[in-house]
This record gives sequence, structure tokens and C-alpha cells, in this order.
Amino acid sequence: MQVVEREKLLGEKEIPKQLLKFSIPAIVGMLVNALYNFVDMVFIGQGVGPLGIAGVRIGFPLMVIGMAFAMLIGIGANSLISIRLGEKRKEDAELILGNAFVCMIVIASILTILGLIFMEPLLRIFGASEDVMPYAKGYFRIILFGVIFQMIGMGMNNFIRGEGNPKIAMITMLIGAVLNTILDPIFIFVFDWGIEGAALATIISLAVSSIWVLYYFLYGSSLLKIRKPNLKIRFDIVKSIVTIGLAPFAMQLAASVLVIFMNKGLTQYGGDIAVSAMGVINNISSLFMMVVFGINQGAQPIIGFNYGAKKYDRVKSALKYAIGAATVVVSIGYISINLFAPQMIGLFSSDPELIDIGARGLKRVLTFMPIIGFQIVSSAYFQAVGKPKQSMLLSLSRQVLILIPLVLILPKFMGLIGIFTAGPIADLTSSMLTAAFLFYELKNLDKKQKDEKVKPKPQLGEI
Repeated sequence: MQVVEREKLLGEKEIPKQLLKFSIPAIVGMLVNALYNFVDMVFIGQGVGPLGIAGVRIGFPLMVIGMAFAMLIGIGANSLISIRLGEKRKEDAELILGNAFVCMIVIASILTILGLIFMEPLLRIFGASEDVMPYAKGYFRIILFGVIFQMIGMGMNNFIRGEGNPKIAMITMLIGAVLNTILDPIFIFVFDWGIEGAALATIISLAVSSIWVLYYFLYGSSLLKIRKPNLKIRFDIVKSIVTIGLAPFAMQLAASVLVIFMNKGLTQYGGDIAVSAMGVINNISSLFMMVVFGINQGAQPIIGFNYGAKKYDRVKSALKYAIGAATVVVSIGYISINLFAPQMIGLFSSDPELIDIGARGLKRVLTFMPIIGFQIVSSAYFQAVGKPKQSMLLSLSRQVLILIPLVLILPKFMGLIGIFTAGPIADLTSSMLTAAFLFYELKNLDKKQKDEKVKPKPQLGEI
């Protein structure tokens, strides 16, 4: 996209149309990403049972850690690559690409080896009971061999998007998700491979996505190429990559810590069936949340560009439409969940106890779902306008800073219901905090807008 075209697109054209244009590819990509776990959970629940769901849920922090490192290198390197391309330093951008590729392979290898060596003690720390342990080990013993494909497929997909090819990046995700959906029932039901079949389907799908990405950067139409001379590690480059990618990495790690604390509480106060129920609840809610995150990604370039251009009316308009769209999505989710909670849980299992606990838990956990869209979009607004500290504080407030203490404290007084209640309290509290930050920010924005209007125009001789 040419610079002039980009300026017209972001700075002049109607906000709702541009929000839709930028959001749809992001929404598709986020939903496809969520489908990996959703499809696995559905087929594991129907083909293996509630203990299979609990096994995947218990070991989920292992997958989150892999995603965290993929984001650390992928997002960090992508930012540097974008800067170098903007500076017309293509060779330096390819050097960063090569170093990032090697980092991903090294990190994936280390994670796989450590994961296989310490798998059982890690799963016990994560909250695995004796009954769940065989299922968790069976699934993650195979999944760990796919960490390298996860790193390449997810991490390097950032570079495809950064080159300005969101459709190619979307196809990368679609290839894996569609293949996973096809292979899961074949491996679980036809070949009768159980939970190991689900894991094998996942890593085959990730491997195919990785091959697609590598082909793109080796032989495809990519602007940048993976070249042999650039595969020699330069520690100054690695340091820069890690420094930039540290924030999203920390947030992913914090999310894995939350899952660990929650799993241990669920096992203690509700047993394996409660762990299974929370696994299903998270998969259902993630489908709606991923749409909100897609809207978020679509709004950020519009907000950021117009903020930089001092077009504050358009900034507020983009924020308003993004919050409105996100609120509509989560409200539809809230209504659907309250009307069809048992049927939704029933997609994953026919076990009456799981359906009962899951349906009640789903309604309780998402009590304040209609305001979550506002909280997510508003906290990301600060990232878009170059205020990452505020953005990280508000994002972590909902997922970690408020939620983890509640997960540890409330069950002591309320039992299992306390764990289910921690979520809505965190949602409400973080939304109130976000509203206070946003109110103050918008007041400053109005002041800047007035200052721009009264600023004297330069005289002819002053230009």
C-alpha cells in the first residue's frame, strides 16, 4: 500500500468501513487460532471423556509457554524488521529475520527437551491428579514434539503480516485449523488412538502450517528471504528482539501462572470434573473473546494513525465504534450462553455431572460478559496511542493482578463457587479501573483538540 493511499485510508475514509476492513482478517485469524483448542476439546470430550478434557486443561500452561516464546521472538523481531524496512535497509531486515528463525529453533528445542524430562513433576505442579495424569502425559508427550512447529508457524507468521500480507497470514492459520478438524475425528474415532490421536492431529497440522511459512520465506513471494549467511547469531540483535517482545511475553507467562493456580484450586475444591468444566468454559468464551481481539487489532492502526496526525475526532470515533462493535459481540455471547448453556457444554460431553457443573459455571464466570468488550478495547487503546505502560497495567489487571488473588482467597470461603466468582469480580473491577483511566485520557484528548483549534496559523513569511 502506497503512503498516500494509506494516509487517505486511515485519515480520511469513513471509520466504520475502515474498522470492518481492518478487523475481518484479524477476526478470522484469531478465531482460527481458537479453533485448534476448541476442536481438540470437542473430539476429546466425545471420544475420550471428561478426564481427557481435564488432561488437556491441566497441561495447557505448557502450550501457553510455547506461545509466549513465539510472541517474544515473533513480535519483537517483527517490530525491528518493520523499522528497518521503513529505513530502506532490507539487508538488515533479513539479518533480523535469520536471527529470529535460529532463535525459534533453539528455544523450541530447549523447551521440548526440558518438557519431556520434567513432564510428570510439571504436570503435578499444574494440578494433575492420579486419574488425570495418564491423559495429560499421553497428550503432552506428543504435543511437546510440536513446539518447534508452533514456534515457526505462529512466530514467523508475524513477519508475513508485517510485510503487508494479512491474507497469506490468515491462510497459514486456516490450513492448520482445517487440517486439524479433519484429522481429529479420524485419529480419535476411526483409528481409535484416543487422546494421543488428538495430539498427533494437532502437531501434524502445525507442521503443515510451518512448512507453508518456510516455503513462503525460502521460495515464495516474500519481500524478505531466509538466507544462510544471516543464520549466524548476533547477540546485539537477539537482545533488541527480546527487549521489544518482552511485554507480550510477560503477559502470556502471567496467563499460564493464572491457569496453574486455577487448576490447583479446581482440583482441590471440585475434583477432576471441575477442571474439565473450566476447560470447556474457557473454550466457549474464547470464541467470543477472539472476535473482540480481532476488532481490537483492526482498530489499533486507525486509532494510532489519527492520534499521530492529531485528528482527535477520528480517534474518538474509532474508539467509539470499536467499543460498540465489541459490546455487541459480547452481548450476543452473553444472551446465547444464558439461553443455551447446557447445550453448549453438551457439545463437549454427554456426562450429566460435567454438563451441570459446566452450565452453572459458564453463567457464573461470564456474569459481566457485556462489559468485557469495553475493557479489552479501551485497555488496548493506550497501546495504540503509544502508552504501553497503561495498556499493560489495565490488561494485566483483569487477567492477573486482580484475578489471581481472588482465585486464591475466595475458594477458602465459598469453595468451588468462589473460583467461578473470581472471574466476574475481576471483570467488573478492571472495567471500573479502565473507565477511570479512559475518562482522564479523553479529557486530555479534548484539551489537545481545543489547543489545536486555537493555535494561530502561521503567517506567510513564517512558513
